[in-house]
Amino acid sequence: MPDGLPTVPDPGGADLSHAGAQTYAAEWARTARRLGFVPVGAAETERLLLRHTVRLARALLAEPFTARPAEEIGRALVEAHLAEPRLLDWSVTALAERFAAQVLPARAQLPGTAERVAALSGGLAGGFARALRDRTFSQQERIARSVGQARDSVEKALRDSEARFRAVFTGAAIGIGIADVDGRIVDVNGPFADMFGYSVEELRQIRVAALCHPDDAAAMRELYQQLAEGRRDSARAEKRYHRRDGRLVWTDLALSLIRHEDGRPRFVVAVVEDITERHELQQRLRFQALHDPLTGLPNRTLFFETLGQVLDDAGPDDRIGVCFLDLDGFKAVNDSLGHDRGDRLLTVIARRLAECVAQHGHLVARMGGDEFVILVDGGEGLDDAVAVAEMALAAVSAPVHVGDQQLAVSASIGIVECRAGETSASELMKAADTTLYWAKAEGRGRWAVYDPERGAQDIARSALLAGLPAALDRGEFVVHYQPIVSLLDWSMVAVEALVRWQHPELGLLGPDRFIGLAEETGLIVRLGEWVLGQACRDAEAWRRTFPDARLVVSVNLAARQADDPDIVETVAGALARTGLPAGLLQLELTESAVMGTAGEPLRSLHRLADLGVRLAIDDFGTGYSNLAYLRRLPIHCLKLAGPFVEGIRSDDAGGPADHRDERIVDALVRLAHALELWVTAEAVETEAQAERLRALRCDTGQGCWFGPPVPADEITARLRAAR
Repeated sequence: MPDGLPTVPDPGGADLSHAGAQTYAAEWARTARRLGFVPVGAAETERLLLRHTVRLARALLAEPFTARPAEEIGRALVEAHLAEPRLLDWSVTALAERFAAQVLPARAQLPGTAERVAALSGGLAGGFARALRDRTFSQQERIARSVGQARDSVEKALRDSEARFRAVFTGAAIGIGIADVDGRIVDVNGPFADMFGYSVEELRQIRVAALCHPDDAAAMRELYQQLAEGRRDSARAEKRYHRRDGRLVWTDLALSLIRHEDGRPRFVVAVVEDITERHELQQRLRFQALHDPLTGLPNRTLFFETLGQVLDDAGPDDRIGVCFLDLDGFKAVNDSLGHDRGDRLLTVIARRLAECVAQHGHLVARMGGDEFVILVDGGEGLDDAVAVAEMALAAVSAPVHVGDQQLAVSASIGIVECRAGETSASELMKAADTTLYWAKAEGRGRWAVYDPERGAQDIARSALLAGLPAALDRGEFVVHYQPIVSLLDWSMVAVEALVRWQHPELGLLGPDRFIGLAEETGLIVRLGEWVLGQACRDAEAWRRTFPDARLVVSVNLAARQADDPDIVETVAGALARTGLPAGLLQLELTESAVMGTAGEPLRSLHRLADLGVRLAIDDFGTGYSNLAYLRRLPIHCLKLAGPFVEGIRSDDAGGPADHRDERIVDALVRLAHALELWVTAEAVETEAQAERLRALRCDTGQGCWFGPPVPADEITARLRAAR
């Protein structure tokens, strides 16, 4: 049982009805729970009220009689928080109407009982009322005391807060200012005044707008208006201001809105830090990051940043141009005069370029090394970009004095000009770089204009160039063979091996599309070795199948292959692996490869001839052969260049015959025979040409008339048909 609710003594006895008291207390407890809040459980409430019931009954029977116990019970009800007024009404009414009859047995009913019950009812009500009044007074006193204490605490906290703010305000190392919503300065601290060069009193007489930098006035006015109207509570930005002496001060500005208790904007507090030195350092660092340290011109980063901004701001029909400039032969200047003088030359060139286009407002940047770029913004078309390029070439070409040296300098320029909406920064510069190399390839000291069609060809060429190594690894190359026919009996005596690229996307590509690329990259050595091996394998297969045919396979050797120190071992290895007799292999070399750059024959030719391999000079007559050397070379065959054969026609061949070509062919055939060389005519396209060549005693012919290049199996079928 909870504390404070002792066990109720047995209400039985001669003067009390046990059952009646229990019933009365139970009904009293139920009424209390029904009419209001009861802080304890039902059993505890019933035991409490049973105790009061018993005490009321004994007070009713006591001699001498007194109503004091009823007053104490009324006070006890309030102290037990059974203070609902309706419960008092029920208690008084029940006590007056049925208490005595229900709790006292009939024998205990005495004369004067009704008067005693009335007195008890009054005592109960009086005690209840006085206790309730006393409790109310006590609560009011506690509330008043709490309010006073709270007020004292708030006032003390406010005084402490104001003291702290004043200490921060006056003692802070950074500037703090307070202004009202109309922009009038209310107060500032010392650092704020020192920062702007005014006294505190002077600043209290002016408005916030008077301190703003003219270029920032509109933005600051809008920002302050947003704070003053309560649309935002804070803001932060880097802002510049003019000091009283006119000097510029950069600040880190933090603004905060202070409101009235009802939420209305009241003050704006500004915390201002002087960051002028930091800002100037950042500007210096940014300049260094975006400018070339040698020439002082904008660097690559700043150029692309500017170009991107121009493209973003341009309308779809606005024109934009780029002149990409590279000095011709600058490496030779560095190598011969030293990098110091080379740097001085670059400085002079940079200054000239900047001066020649400055009046037109164009940006000049150094891209690196001896490369410069001019951004032609706002031009009317290609003519404007060309005019800028010509000005730049003229500025560069003037003699440059570096120390005691006078240098003549030239440059090449790639020009790209188009609508801004049709390009991007990367595409523009890629096209400019491509065009620059076109200009250099055309002779230097000039400009070239970007041609989209030519650019597309270059892109395709670059794609092929990049795909060559993988294509060789994946086995995408195939060898086709073109018949070489005897002009005496029209029999096929040899075939020329011609490589093709079976490209997975572009189809079958002829050698004109990729041989030059292979020579540029050096891949021609690997590719040539593969072609040689494949041709030897196919030729050995034909020899085994058609031993009587004695078909010779002719393989081209590029200049780089012929100059390879391992060429003899490569050829010998191919013959050894395939089993092909050396006499059935012919290697074709150009005149320049055979004669060498100094007119000396290649040392490897004699070693190849010693293997038993046949050697032929391809496209004979287009170079500048030294005949004295030619007769001492181990050459077996001359292949006459196609242009000579094209001029040979019969009188009824549909066009005029060029007798000069015929006389040249006749002379070359006679010369070759005099040197005991075999002669093959290339590019034979008509029967009339074949007949004239036979009449001129040419030995063999090759061309479309005798058959185009075909896969190996078609050569096999032709050999089988000739049996």
